[in-house]
Amino acid sequence: MKLEDQLGTLESSLDELLQAASTPVDTESAGPAAQTEAANAPAESAVDEKPMLNVSRPDRDAIEMSIGGQSVLLNPEGVSRLIEELANARASMTVEQPGGLAPGWRFAATRNPAMATQKQSNGDRLLVLRHTGHGWVPFTFSPDTVIEMYAMLTKR
Repeated sequence: MKLEDQLGTLESSLDELLQAASTPVDTESAGPAAQTEAANAPAESAVDEKPMLNVSRPDRDAIEMSIGGQSVLLNPEGVSRLIEELANARASMTVEQPGGLAPGWRFAATRNPAMATQKQSNGDRLLVLRHTGHGWVPFTFSPDTVIEMYAMLTKR
């Protein structure tokens, strides 16, 4: 999947998050520019308009994200931190990821990723795979799942 497609997916997901979590801005604690902007804005637009996320890629190693007129330029390390924070937040949400693959689901696969394993004290195995977009992604498998996964991977 192309980076532009990934950014589009990220943009639409973050737009949904913004819409679900949008709250009024506290102009009392904001600086004079924010107070002036709030005073000059029509009352209706504050209620009707929700901040929109805009994502652009000014160069190969940067992503610029803008929300409500505020922009931040992310270098590769910043993008990695954002992905990690979003993944951790998403993992803790009560609405789980879909159980199956959606038709038309797009993805960026990493061929032959770097990996590391570790045996846990309860017999489980920790497998950490390095995805080119997501970074190091950890998974824990029970002994039965390890056997099942081996069978799946070696099936002809």
